[in-house]
Amino acid sequence: MSAADQHRRPRRNRVVRTLAIAGTGAAVLALPLIGATTASAATSTSTASTTLAGYPNNLDGWIRESLAIMAEKKIPGSYNGIYRNVIRESSGNPRAINLWDSNAAAGIPSKGLLQVIDPTFSAYHVAGTSFDIYDPVANITAACNYAAARYGSIDNVHGAY
Repeated sequence: MSAADQHRRPRRNRVVRTLAIAGTGAAVLALPLIGATTASAATSTSTASTTLAGYPNNLDGWIRESLAIMAEKKIPGSYNGIYRNVIRESSGNPRAINLWDSNAAAGIPSKGLLQVIDPTFSAYHVAGTSFDIYDPVANITAACNYAAARYGSIDNVHGAY
């Protein structure tokens, strides 16, 4: 057997490699088409949900609705102060719950957008908002009411409170 024949690969391996490359190429070509179809369908059919008060049912809307209630009740605070604290405390997740800190160890975990414990939520609940601590507007408004009493405003809170 010559040296050239010894290093020759069997024909079946070359066929498998060709199919694998062709299959990969086909998938790459199909992905942009699938993505474009999905994106256009999503933009044409999606509608933003709103709260009962007509605000967008998202973090921006919850903060704006809370600020409107706070203005009526003379509770100080700004959009930026609320947003900064929400992002630090819960990353904007209204169902966030802290199950590891000292409050949790005492059986009263911090909950919601601004990580309020049940006794604080009850004591600083603002009339006209839900009694559900996980309700985003109720949670923000009660936390801001507490921060106003304790620190002058949520704007003055720059760490855990």
